[in-house]
Amino acid sequence: MEKIRARFNFGNKVEPVKMRKRKSQLYNKEDACPLNDGVLRVNVTILSVAFRLVNCFLVQTSFVPDEYWQSLEVSHHMVFNYGHLTWEWQAGIRGFSYPLFFAFMYKILHFISYDSVYLLIWLPRIVQALLASLADIKLYSLVQTLEHPDVAKWTLFCQLCSWFTWFCCTRTMTNTTETTLTTLALFYYPLPGSKTHCSKKYLTLVALAVIVRPTALIVWLPLLVYHFWQENNKLRLITHHCIPIGALILLISTLIDCLFYGKWTLVQYNFLKFNVLHGVAEFYGSHPWHWYITQGFAVVIGPHLPFFLHGCTLASKRYRILLIALVWTVMVYSLLAHKEFRFIYPVLPFCMVFCGISLANLKTWRRAAAYGLLVTNLVPALYTGLIHQRGTLDVMSHLQRLCDINSVSNSPQLDVLFLMPCHSTPFYSHVHCPMRMRFLECPPDLGEEDYTDEAKLFFDDPLHWLRISFPYKSSLPTHLVMFDVLEKKISVFLEGNNFMRRAEIFHTHFPEGRVGGGIFIYERR
Repeated sequence: MEKIRARFNFGNKVEPVKMRKRKSQLYNKEDACPLNDGVLRVNVTILSVAFRLVNCFLVQTSFVPDEYWQSLEVSHHMVFNYGHLTWEWQAGIRGFSYPLFFAFMYKILHFISYDSVYLLIWLPRIVQALLASLADIKLYSLVQTLEHPDVAKWTLFCQLCSWFTWFCCTRTMTNTTETTLTTLALFYYPLPGSKTHCSKKYLTLVALAVIVRPTALIVWLPLLVYHFWQENNKLRLITHHCIPIGALILLISTLIDCLFYGKWTLVQYNFLKFNVLHGVAEFYGSHPWHWYITQGFAVVIGPHLPFFLHGCTLASKRYRILLIALVWTVMVYSLLAHKEFRFIYPVLPFCMVFCGISLANLKTWRRAAAYGLLVTNLVPALYTGLIHQRGTLDVMSHLQRLCDINSVSNSPQLDVLFLMPCHSTPFYSHVHCPMRMRFLECPPDLGEEDYTDEAKLFFDDPLHWLRISFPYKSSLPTHLVMFDVLEKKISVFLEGNNFMRRAEIFHTHFPEGRVGGGIFIYERR
């Protein structure tokens, strides 16, 4: 009996069995708790929104003319019936859908009598900042569903750290909205293992991106082909999703364009015809085929480059399609003569996924790498956002104040002439005052008989152009705006016509060609 009792431990105190703790996410109560997950999402949302709003107000410089001339200036013209429409709008290669978005804001401000120039400038940018924060949140959420939360955290860190994203994401140019829509669409794209896949939503966002900027199709072509290849019911994908969504978005966009152009206009076809088939884009400059590979991509991704390359070696096969889309986009744009940094901006969020994977897998040097990444991005972000090329915006603020003074005095009506490379500054959208303003125009040669490049004629012989254009003193403008490099060339004209320098505004530490380091405002006495 004692042997049996000893064998079964009858009457003895049984020690509790100790279970081995697992580090798997399945057994991690903190990660599995919906409450904690919800709190984390709220924190990420607050962080992203606050960060992008700060981002918005700390970017006070100009980048490219399109952020004003193809958006806010057109919107101002639509609502207030004055403003300048560039040659693209006469040729019908720009769609009104994107400016209509800002025109709607302008109309509301005008209706409630709050259409101050400050709100006209900053409200569209605040909206862009909020959309950019939504894209940040969706990128974080996507990676969180595909990888360990640590990877999602570092992906968001890389996204917020990117100097080029900081520089571009709150601007009112089509490339910014194209990038935002691309990131949102990626959240619903059927990546292998994705739990947020929705064909209708992602195809709708892709269609909107193509309407805003037709070249968005370049980025999405390999992704669309991959989706079609992986889809089991290919016929249903085409007939129930691609065709209906694409046709509906294109129809709405075409109707908007026809309404504002006053005639039948297919903007997407005109855009392709002028920029690709006729090579009009080359008029604005050309670069060698390898420019994106040797310079462009490295500048856009910046200090993230080593982490991106490291992440490419670690990433699983599910991200291969993103890498293919990135390489494809750079290759296609390399075939086009006209190249700009902003053209490859839409693939930058793809790169952040690989950078997040890299940082999450660093062990010993992760903290040092994160601090290094933050500091090396902070310097170019603040410099390009607050200092470099700010003069062309500051000069419009100065002119706007002159307009306010002129409106309450008996002074002659302001007449401003910009003797600068064409589209160097914003225009009526940044002064919101119907004073007379004129700049040197430079449309491309579209085969018209009376074609003239006014800017080229002026800079070839500035004094001759001024004497021909203003034979009488009564026809002279009240103010001249120019870069400092032009002053000596026309000093005889300035002195002979009693022009006096009234303001000197800093523009850049890196003057180049006809663009000087400062901007002068001259007033005729």
